[in-house]
Amino acid sequence: MEYLEFELPIKELEDQLQKCQIIGEESEVDVTETCSQIEKKLKETQKDIYKNLSPWQRVQLSRHPNRPYTLDYIRAVCGDSFLELHGDRSFKDDKAMIGGLGKIGDQSFMFIGQQKGYNTKTRQYRNFGMANPEGYRKALRLMKSAEKFGIPVVTIIDTPGAYPGLEAEERGQGEAIARNILEMTRLKVPIITVIIGEGASGGALGIGVGDRVLMLENTWYSVISPESCSSILWHSWEYKEQAAEALKLTATDMKKLKLVDEIIKEPLGGAHRDREKTFSIVSNIISKTYDELKNLSPKELVSKRMEKYANMGVFKD
Repeated sequence: MEYLEFELPIKELEDQLQKCQIIGEESEVDVTETCSQIEKKLKETQKDIYKNLSPWQRVQLSRHPNRPYTLDYIRAVCGDSFLELHGDRSFKDDKAMIGGLGKIGDQSFMFIGQQKGYNTKTRQYRNFGMANPEGYRKALRLMKSAEKFGIPVVTIIDTPGAYPGLEAEERGQGEAIARNILEMTRLKVPIITVIIGEGASGGALGIGVGDRVLMLENTWYSVISPESCSSILWHSWEYKEQAAEALKLTATDMKKLKLVDEIIKEPLGGAHRDREKTFSIVSNIISKTYDELKNLSPKELVSKRMEKYANMGVFKD
């Protein structure tokens, strides 16, 4: 397990507990009471640290190398039923954007999401979760297929942004994202969006228009990353913590601003600390949310979705 800087007090206590248990196993000394005291202190330290996280610390947790990615969630909630589909039928298959059919219980869903890599080789293969235009066009193709057969759509967001390369712009990156946003507002099947990590810029919005937008507790959603914001405003990355605070990008901020519908509670320490519990929570909430939407007619779905997004940012004095 890797530890972030603010988690080092937890690491020290966990190391102490491990050493204490080893001493107990290798000798006849009774260390039960000592281990209990360390465990108690460990739980108190964990609660104290994780209940007072700053926006920047939540950004760090959202990028934790052990945190589960899109395919981890899909395989966990669908099991062997997931069938990945490929290609945009125009240019090529984008490995940063994955999608396919899967079941939760007896209900079929079309899953679409950005996929990051686990090491240097797979990160390059997945382009660090930054989709090209063909990725967004593949996502739209799958959404339209789902609409044709009346299958609800689940989009899973985890990206530092759409790929900003010259070739992506030449192939119409902006148009592809804008087209997705337009088409998703009027898709005639339920759309459930889950933010599991980073939700940055138009790269997230390209699959982020949903009837319900759910956000895991230790994730962020913003037009720009704290580092990029800092470099623009202060011409240095050193002010990323202040930028994270000012951007109001945490799940709590998003819920308060009515930009997301629900915050999904994570296990203490983050999703990576108890993957199975996190998968179970996400699976249950997707099923519960679909139950709330499944009886709405296509006309009601589109009307409510458009009204929801039209009201964002509107305020009265």
